Amino acid sequence: SSGINAEYGCKAPVTNNDLTDPAEFNLMFGTSIGPTGLVKGFMRPETAQGIFVNYKRLLEYNQDKIPFAGAQIGQSFRNEISPRSGLLRVREFCQAEIEHFLDPLDKSHPKFKNVKDVKIKFYPCEAQMAGTDPHHITVEEALGKGVIKSETLGYFLARIQQYLSAVGIPEKNLRFRQHLNNEMAHYACDCWDAECKTTYGWVEIVGCADRSCFDLNAHAKASSTKLVAKQTLDTPVTREVVEVTLNKAAVGKGFKKEAGGVTAAIHDMEDEEKLRMKEQLQSDNFKLVVGDKSYEITPAMVKSVEKVSKTEHVREFVPSVVEPSFGIGRILYCILECNFKVRENDEKRTWLDLPPLIAPTKCSVLPLSSTPEFAPFTEQLSAALRKLGIPCKVEDSSGSIGRRYARTDEIGIPFGITIDFDTVKQQTVTVRDRNSCSQIRVPVSETPDLINKLCSDQMTWAAAQQTYPEFLAQESTN
Repeated sequence: SSGINAEYGCKAPVTNNDLTDPAEFNLMFGTSIGPTGLVKGFMRPETAQGIFVNYKRLLEYNQDKIPFAGAQIGQSFRNEISPRSGLLRVREFCQAEIEHFLDPLDKSHPKFKNVKDVKIKFYPCEAQMAGTDPHHITVEEALGKGVIKSETLGYFLARIQQYLSAVGIPEKNLRFRQHLNNEMAHYACDCWDAECKTTYGWVEIVGCADRSCFDLNAHAKASSTKLVAKQTLDTPVTREVVEVTLNKAAVGKGFKKEAGGVTAAIHDMEDEEKLRMKEQLQSDNFKLVVGDKSYEITPAMVKSVEKVSKTEHVREFVPSVVEPSFGIGRILYCILECNFKVRENDEKRTWLDLPPLIAPTKCSVLPLSSTPEFAPFTEQLSAALRKLGIPCKVEDSSGSIGRRYARTDEIGIPFGITIDFDTVKQQTVTVRDRNSCSQIRVPVSETPDLINKLCSDQMTWAAAQQTYPEFLAQESTN
């Protein structure tokens, strides 16, 4: 309450400054909808709910089969108390999420065998509480030891690591930390964060949560729509259920417009609750609570409550959801920090070690000088690269070839093609690797295909060095 901090002399534990009085705060951004602005709305704090509200359409698109997944990317908005650290803590951010719907009784994954040998640094709750190091084990070992609870969760953790490694975050900078019980989201039964070690410390960049069936149940309740999946049983199952037969006329007269909702709520009650209602109605009315409302059910409204045997040929269930959630801005920041490097023995020469997979420009074309004879080769190679879908840059600015190499290294261009006088005489060019600064001599006609293979991981630079002769000319940096 107001003034309590001053009354008890409460201070900030680190700075010993006075504390302000508590104030109401909403992590969602509020907004007004419509021409009059009378309708209250909120900016979405995550992209996931767009997938949940379309669950029925997605299930139908997948021919009513479980499991299936939906993915979405877009902007999310959170009323961050203290934005800071560049892209790491902001109020508007790009988020990409996958919602993988599956049977809560069968959380296996058909592709788990493809990733079972992937090694991950798992940092479970027990290790965090004990202050011990993370476990560097395979996904299969983690499942066997109970570190992770399902194949599907393990599959996505492995795929997250493979993705982060592919876009340039070293595995030595990654760990997967399990949420402690006091930080687990209310909707999750298990949650792991992929964290990257940066100059800001360990930063969460991807979350992977088993949200159970919380979201679909919440939407089903709010919309009075069944959001379920069905499974045809190989062997029919007979079980006892409690059925309630209502006096519709009495219910309609008693609750009028709300009669439909009350009827649905009674039929949706658990069997134990139905039996408790039967017992209470023998002597008194029964109080039914639906949301924030309560209704008095009288004995006259209920004809019978009895146990019956039902044979089921189809099993109906609410799917669970495993959700990988990617913070695109945070991943981008970690890629840039992890791949910013300095040449040995030359602190002024910096370079970006971006993998060819994500480098915005894959290759540079560098005529050695402005000699007119080089122009046809420059045009030929740049056109051939564009035809293959390889973004390239013609670097024909002033300065020595060494300085131009340095410029392309600074913006992370993985490969460079140099056109020189031997190109005119012998129809060959030099191809340079950004990371090692080594060069090979390649025929002009084979160069576009070689660059394509190098950029698409069909060939390594080491393999290219085995295929083509090395070029030993020194780079001038003057």
